[in-house]
Amino acid sequence: MSPMLRTALVIGLSLALSAAAVAADFATLLQGLDTRNFREKMTVTEQIAGSGHPRAAAVLTALSAGDLYVDDASGRVVIRHDDGPVTDAATGEPVASHGGLDRVIANILMRRRIEGALSRLRLNAPAPQMRLKAVRGLFGDLDENTVALLRERRDAEDDPRVAAALAVGLALYDLREGSRGERMAAIDELGGNLAPEARNALRQAAADGALPGPVREAAASALARTQTWVSFYDRVEQIFFGLSLGSVLLLAAVGLAITFGVMGVINMAHGELIMLGAYTTFVLQQLMPGHIGLALVLSVPAAFLVAGAFGVVIERGVIRHLYGRPLETLLATFGISLILQQLVRTVFSPLNRSVSAPEWLSGSVVLNPVLSLTVNRLVIIAFALAVFTLLVLVLNRTSLGLKVRAVSQNRAMARAVGVRSDWVDAATFGLGAGVAGIAGVALSQLTNVGPNMGQSYIIDSFLVVVFGGAGNLLGTLVGAMTLGVLNKFLEPATGAVLAKILVLVFIILFIQKRPKGLFPQRGRAAEA
Repeated sequence: MSPMLRTALVIGLSLALSAAAVAADFATLLQGLDTRNFREKMTVTEQIAGSGHPRAAAVLTALSAGDLYVDDASGRVVIRHDDGPVTDAATGEPVASHGGLDRVIANILMRRRIEGALSRLRLNAPAPQMRLKAVRGLFGDLDENTVALLRERRDAEDDPRVAAALAVGLALYDLREGSRGERMAAIDELGGNLAPEARNALRQAAADGALPGPVREAAASALARTQTWVSFYDRVEQIFFGLSLGSVLLLAAVGLAITFGVMGVINMAHGELIMLGAYTTFVLQQLMPGHIGLALVLSVPAAFLVAGAFGVVIERGVIRHLYGRPLETLLATFGISLILQQLVRTVFSPLNRSVSAPEWLSGSVVLNPVLSLTVNRLVIIAFALAVFTLLVLVLNRTSLGLKVRAVSQNRAMARAVGVRSDWVDAATFGLGAGVAGIAGVALSQLTNVGPNMGQSYIIDSFLVVVFGGAGNLLGTLVGAMTLGVLNKFLEPATGAVLAKILVLVFIILFIQKRPKGLFPQRGRAAEA
């Protein structure tokens, strides 16, 4: 055997023996958890945290979650999550348990210490997000040892978000335990910081009579500066919620803007067409239970076709006989709405149905500690604007749109130049109904699907169309967003019901001043 090979074998054997010894020592350390004395458990927990063993974090996590056990037969410490497989706590390898398992109990104080220990272990994690979470986890457990770890990590940290969190953690400690100069510097660091820990620390310092007056005044000033930003972001959040509500109103009203605004038909069954789109989404999810996201995407064209087909049938069967008679049209479409509700009750039962949201619609985008935007609302805002843009292009850039505008402005002249007005009427009503069905797809992600869901949106849809200007899609967009934001700004002060009443009163007064809405039709369209 060559000397080089002999040396390699010796080194490999030494490493293997060393690893086995470390594993044996760690397993022996874990045996100390098999006791009813919580002080002894606390001591062993601290030793595990300071051991540097790669399995330390997994063991502490299992202990905190109540997943750490002692095998009665072998005395080995094991981990079992719920009813899953049993693994050796020291090695992570699956083991067979031949006896009963006794849970290792951790009290509240131990769990707090464990959380702090886990945060210390994660401070040196390779992923910045893990380090950031670890730093924030230490904010409630700051002592001299923890602060020493934070200072050591600060010198080596290269991620700006983690570095900022480290600065906040050190400032929190200095504000509580530091000298007067350190406290003033900590207040400067925490002033304007939106983290709840920073705001609470400043609030406590401003109210602490044991602190010098200048320190309390500086803390109060910094807190006021922070609260200004908190109020600003609260307003931003209200605007976001208002735009989200406005997007829902836009989706519900843009189809009505065509049937009522362009055709002049008072369609009281518009809400039920929205309901049909929502039930189409429910049916597709039942047909594709393993592909929730794909079912939702396919629901958009499917709902357009289903609701559009019902719209064409309604126009051909009822509406075309009632043009020029608004009262009869209103009563007929109201009757159709009741028929559609009863049809849905017969087919699907009167109970509400729940439509699942795909995983990519869950969660939120966190911009700062006081402002986060939910993904489903962001998607609905983008979806509403996309539907609106597509509808504008259809009406202004296609042959169908040209014929729709021609018939709505001068039906006799359009017929004289060869436009089939009856076909255009059916296509226009079907287009408005199809867009209502698309609105139902979006609304199914925000509320339960039921036979009466359309009634919640029919009045709001008419308000949006009348407020924006009948027949003007831009007015529908501006009207929906304005009413949505106005509603959300009124709700905190007045409540949801009174806010709706105030908005209704505002629209009534506005219509008295401008009967044709924000963007009235001009030219020949206004004369039609």
